[in-house]
Amino acid sequence: MTNAIQTEETAAQWLLRREQPEWTAQNQAELDAWLDADAENKTAYWRLEYGWRKVDRIAALRSPTIGSHRGRRPLRHGWRRFALIAASIAGAAACLVVFTTSTDFWKHKTYETDIGARETVSLNDGSTIELNTATVLRAAVDAKVRDVWLERGEAYFEVAHDPSRPFIVHAGDRTITVLGTKFSVWREGTRVNVSVVEGRVRVDDAQSRNAPSIVTKGDVVLAQGASNLIAHKSAGEVDTTLSWRQGLLRFDQSTLADAAAEFNRYNRKRLVVTGANVAQMRIGGSFEPSNVDAFARLLRQAYGLKIEENGNEIKISE
Repeated sequence: MTNAIQTEETAAQWLLRREQPEWTAQNQAELDAWLDADAENKTAYWRLEYGWRKVDRIAALRSPTIGSHRGRRPLRHGWRRFALIAASIAGAAACLVVFTTSTDFWKHKTYETDIGARETVSLNDGSTIELNTATVLRAAVDAKVRDVWLERGEAYFEVAHDPSRPFIVHAGDRTITVLGTKFSVWREGTRVNVSVVEGRVRVDDAQSRNAPSIVTKGDVVLAQGASNLIAHKSAGEVDTTLSWRQGLLRFDQSTLADAAAEFNRYNRKRLVVTGANVAQMRIGGSFEPSNVDAFARLLRQAYGLKIEENGNEIKISE
């Protein structure tokens, strides 16, 4: 068996496993590790995933109405049918041909930002996406579908209104469906945060553990595993969350531990906070994400904290 065929078989097995009700956050972490291990793994997985979605027309099977409360995932039987088809094909090479002969996969465009970088991209439907630091995103937008896969990181979406083509963001176990609105999605492993700036969005749990959540302006969804917390934020709080779009990090009585974690998303030089009292200190203000050295100096000047720099690490303590 060639390496390419073995990779295709493994990708198909992951796709089938992911459709099972017992799929867990640990399983997702294992899948993410396999995808990150080799670019060929990602290519095989994305090709099979997108090819089958096009065959089964998941976008058409899902209700385009934002207010829908259908809680079951529509591909359950479709994937079982796919398993039977794949099993009947003579070898993985034939399975490879089935999906690679479709040119739809190659309509995917991948966008990626480095640590500390930002980028704005325009899609051919009139929508725009702003990518934050260390983000990887794929988009497939054509006359029939508008699908985006957020592999990691954070993105802000301004979606052009089109009732005939719901705009769907896939982020781990969650799918975010809209017709036209403004919102952001942040994915870190199995954790997904959705902040709505304008309009309404529907957040579905891919494993059907929860009914879909309909959220509107000011709502924030914090999702991980079986948990799905919805909180309402003021306009100012939402602006603070999205301050990265103006090239700033804003904190309003955030703990120093949380602030350090946020800075670490934008820099290779890491902040390390030691001591429970220091970690729970509350801070506020606006800072440049890339100027971690200045932030550390301010902590020393304002709070008398001890700052020790060692290579790409800044240790903060009492």
